[in-house]
Amino acid sequence: MDLLRNAVRPYAWGSRTVIAELLGREVPAPHPEAELWLGAHPGDPSTLLGADGAETSLLAAINGEPEFHLGKACARRWDNRLPFLLKVLAAEEPLSIQAHPSAAQAAEGYAKEEAAGIPRDAPNRNYPDPTAKPELICALSEFHALAGFRDADRTVALLAALDVPELAGHAQLLAADPGPDGLRALFTTWITLPQLALEGLLPPLLEACIRHLRERGEFALECRTVLELGERHPGDAGVLAALLMNRLVLQPGEAIHLPAGNLHAYLHGTGVEILANSDNILRGGLTPKHVDVPELLRVLDFSCGDMPVLRGERVSRHLTAYPTPAPEFELSRVDIPADAPAAEEVLLPADGPQILICTQGKALLTAEDGTRLELPRGASAWLAAGDPKTRVSNPTDTDLQVFRATAGTDG
Repeated sequence: MDLLRNAVRPYAWGSRTVIAELLGREVPAPHPEAELWLGAHPGDPSTLLGADGAETSLLAAINGEPEFHLGKACARRWDNRLPFLLKVLAAEEPLSIQAHPSAAQAAEGYAKEEAAGIPRDAPNRNYPDPTAKPELICALSEFHALAGFRDADRTVALLAALDVPELAGHAQLLAADPGPDGLRALFTTWITLPQLALEGLLPPLLEACIRHLRERGEFALECRTVLELGERHPGDAGVLAALLMNRLVLQPGEAIHLPAGNLHAYLHGTGVEILANSDNILRGGLTPKHVDVPELLRVLDFSCGDMPVLRGERVSRHLTAYPTPAPEFELSRVDIPADAPAAEEVLLPADGPQILICTQGKALLTAEDGTRLELPRGASAWLAAGDPKTRVSNPTDTDLQVFRATAGTDG
């Protein structure tokens, strides 16, 4: 097992305090810090910090000894690639509305763009790689998000409560067919509106949201979100799209799984995110970046209803897992309270690659060969599949929390 040094991504929507404070650096940071990347993504791979002082790119280490680092089954299943990427995500401002493709959609889109000769780093490239990108995010703080299409009947009720004359025809369109087909028709109408039409619809919508808040209507949270997005992104079709989506507030420890085709946007908060090791994103709005509406419509899933909130499944006394259908990854969490008996620990099986990050307290990792490694808050470690089995314990008088990323059960 080795300590990791990880890259920080300075996107404009990030926080100047969260990641800097987690890593024990000066606060505030000189620029927004949005994501801490832990893994072997070619764009920013982590660095292994050996006990002898040697530093090695995790990507290079895996490429050099894939079966040792990944295990035979994982190396074979994922063509000698680490299938997941772990992140700490700190959103101070909303991210774009987006969705990710299925494996088949990604392979098809990638092949078309390769045949068209679009450079893989081109700003108008949708598919820089041929793989799916499912995600799961687990809240570290209160975490706000839009995710999935709300039950269509509830959206009809929302539009009725706002009572915007300019949207009356659109509301009737959904009321006549309150299901996936009606949602597809309404979303397609809104996302393809000419700019002049958008500029005629959005001001009365924002006025209606202000009125609804003054009247203490039942859709206050949704209205505040529309107003915030409308202020940040005036004239953007994504503001209308937000009216159709589930508005979620996750508490620490709660998570959502975002499969292929799920339309979503993170709004504010800090979370631990695990995702397939891919860059494929189809954006629908709330961004100055490339938006490809026809391709987004090709991959979107218009199923509607409440977005499931995952609270984890207890694996053992101190280990909670967040299983999903995604074969690329599984996220789990070790919690050992300060008042737990000193002998209590969590055994981590050595059946595949693992990344650990300590988000609270200080962890002690002890391998079967006697090797020991301390992980203070913000520190992380790589456990290769070929490393001895390792135990996690809490040597301090504070509560311990460690997140653990592994390949999925089919990975």
